[in-house]
Amino acid sequence: MHGSRIAAVGHYQPARILGNEELAGMVDTSDEWIRSRVGIRTRHIAGPEEPVDELAAHAGGKALAAAGLTPDAIDLVLVATSTAIDRSPNMAARVAARLGVPGPAALDLNVVCAGFTHALATADHTVRAGAATRALVIGADKMSEVTDWTDRTTCVLTGDGAGAAVVEACGPGEEPGIGPVLWGSVPEMGNAVRIEGTPPRFAQEGQSVYRWATTQLPPLARSACERAGLTPADLAAVVLHQANLRIIEPLAERIGAVNAVVARDVVHSGNTSAASIPMALSKLVERGEISSGDPVLLFGFGGNLSYAGQVVRCP
Repeated sequence: MHGSRIAAVGHYQPARILGNEELAGMVDTSDEWIRSRVGIRTRHIAGPEEPVDELAAHAGGKALAAAGLTPDAIDLVLVATSTAIDRSPNMAARVAARLGVPGPAALDLNVVCAGFTHALATADHTVRAGAATRALVIGADKMSEVTDWTDRTTCVLTGDGAGAAVVEACGPGEEPGIGPVLWGSVPEMGNAVRIEGTPPRFAQEGQSVYRWATTQLPPLARSACERAGLTPADLAAVVLHQANLRIIEPLAERIGAVNAVVARDVVHSGNTSAASIPMALSKLVERGEISSGDPVLLFGFGGNLSYAGQVVRCP
């Protein structure tokens, strides 16, 4: 079995930008309060006419274009999302229809904020097993639709967007570009991050999540590097789930990635759940902050208190 690699990435965000000053006119908060606690300055908000699958399709189309591929090259579509309102058709099938992908296997994964890294591992495993040759893997969430805009503790966090990657089989003798995944969960603490109720609403126990992420995740992230045969000092970049700058910065420091660029897209995009990692990775590539072949740690964590991480080679 050959490994797989990321051939290209892409991302998409809605046009409307909601800044902290505007948000302060909606709830009892301020720009200083938000930046000091979570580091966020702006977030992008989709309109009612922009469903999750539209966000996902825009990002997927950009990744296909960056790879120089047409939709008929894809035989597996995976969409990681926790904000799909309809049960069927799933987001992957809707994205495939929007892009014109003919007859793919089409699956949704709901692992909330760790969704993309779970989906990426699933695509890698599927390609390695010979069940697919090329996959379109997308993280997309419309968190604004599940946000209580009267709750200042959560509405300051969320944003909307999508990020995508084209995953394809490596050739004979080619080194795999997606390392072994390290994944798991803490089910007994699953209620610390929730999207539930009718209508569904996002809620979390912020201090519990902060303590868990900053204390329990660093050794797991280092183990993901070990599985790829690297040390944290070898990394060119670290792309963590963009939950909160106060989580990202200490977590990156405790991992020990002393030479790495640390993605801080949360400052401009907020917490976009499954979209956050592929969107941040795509922006690093677009800005030229990392080069083709560079080792990058992707590590998702959050909802369900699930986590998944792997080292990938930059496309």
